[in-house]
Amino acid sequence: MYAWNAAWRAAALPELAAQDWDLIVVGGGICGAGVLREAARRGWKCLLLEQRDFAWGTSSRSSKMVHGGLRYIAKGQFGLTRASVRERQRLLAEAPGLVDPLSFVMPHRGGFPGPRVFGSLLAVYDALAGRRNHLYYPLQQLRYLVPGLGEGGLQGGTRFFDAVTDDSRLVMRVLGEARAEGGEALNGMRVVDLKRDQGRVSGLEVEDLESGQRFTFRARAVALATGAWADRLRAAQGTEHIRPLRGSHLLVPGWRLPLAHAISFMHPADGRPVFVFPWEGATVIGTTDLDHGEGLDQDARISETEVDYLLQACALQFPAAAIARADVLSTFAGVRPVVSNGDSQLKPSDEKREHVLWTEPGCVTLAGGKLTTFRLLALEVLHACAGFVGRTVDDGDGPVFPPVAAPALPALSPAQHLRLVGRHGRAVAELARWVERLGNERVGATDTLWAELAWAAEGELVLHLDDLMLRRTRLGLLLPEGARGELPRVRALCQPLLGWDDARWAREESDYLALYRRCYSLPE
Repeated sequence: MYAWNAAWRAAALPELAAQDWDLIVVGGGICGAGVLREAARRGWKCLLLEQRDFAWGTSSRSSKMVHGGLRYIAKGQFGLTRASVRERQRLLAEAPGLVDPLSFVMPHRGGFPGPRVFGSLLAVYDALAGRRNHLYYPLQQLRYLVPGLGEGGLQGGTRFFDAVTDDSRLVMRVLGEARAEGGEALNGMRVVDLKRDQGRVSGLEVEDLESGQRFTFRARAVALATGAWADRLRAAQGTEHIRPLRGSHLLVPGWRLPLAHAISFMHPADGRPVFVFPWEGATVIGTTDLDHGEGLDQDARISETEVDYLLQACALQFPAAAIARADVLSTFAGVRPVVSNGDSQLKPSDEKREHVLWTEPGCVTLAGGKLTTFRLLALEVLHACAGFVGRTVDDGDGPVFPPVAAPALPALSPAQHLRLVGRHGRAVAELARWVERLGNERVGATDTLWAELAWAAEGELVLHLDDLMLRRTRLGLLLPEGARGELPRVRALCQPLLGWDDARWAREESDYLALYRRCYSLPE
């Protein structure tokens, strides 16, 4: 496969804009990537355009969980739960090393839901998944399962299983599969307007944010998968609209609060579910759920109130750990695109999480939805677009991630090999060149290899330093001060591959560190 980097992008952009496309997907999160992947699989001539960076919005700042949505059973959303648990099992089978099983423990302290009620919910959950997957542990056994768990009012705990992922790498893997089958994707492309011909959407006016140039793209169908930005381009229809809800998280070093399981519980302040779970060698505390009143074009950031809320939740379950602000390694906040009917009295957590499709001639807008069900959402979008394109859509059940013939990499342990194949898929053969050159040395205390940084700079369409540090890798979240201490070595390795001169690197580094302080650390 040809190079996928900024130099290729600049050269290819005029040619791509001159072509006629079956489908143009707007939005480079997991839903947009899924639509591109399913269209490419079926031989559609398809292109994805993302205004910032792939996974820049919600899809790099989610709670990282691939799950069936246990809470939706209590709300009567059985169809959503059934679809989710089946897609969870599919992803676990197809993408080990990227989507991995994670056990959850719900401590019972005498409040709602107690062991009986929770066990009943899990029985339904397991039935939808087709397998029993939970067990109750009395207090004495729970002490061994979760050392350090506060025992105030503790009666026991229920263990069940879901899955966890690196959401940004999941997006990149899906895009890689789409590109391998003929699709194409560009970041840094802001859609200014929909072009219409006799009342039908026929293309897009797009600004290249890197050069400032504008291009007109022609397409038989346009799919808007822009998440919280969905209301910007679509024609207004009915009363439903997007209600942006922010979910924020704290990361603390894994040694500071070591966990083998995710701990799930209800926050005492509002009864919302909160999780404390291991991820990438760190421990994540999240999430909140409140209206996001800030502009959508800036990185979302945690508030002081949310920091207090999450620290209070952690203190309830792990009082002896005494986790405080000084322990926080980084933060991240994402904006959920929840479809609302405009009822301002409805609490954020009471909004339904089901998706909708809004259709106008030549254009389909996907609103809402879950990370876990991105494949099913993509198929719905393709069905809705098929008439505009003049094609039919089969419901073939082929894999999102077909098996990868990975090269032998003696320098890697079996766990490292599995991780790289899961995260990079078909590109692992290209990545192997860097592993042979740089070995299996990791960046700091993370599991990320220096070889992965080099490959990202060379072949994963990095336009800015935050793309590399926050999304292609997660070093900016996992190392102190946004990995400031590693930046000299990152520069030595990646600056030549990115084609940046010294002035460009200095500007990128300054912008990245300012972004980290503003949006990925504790509020100043």
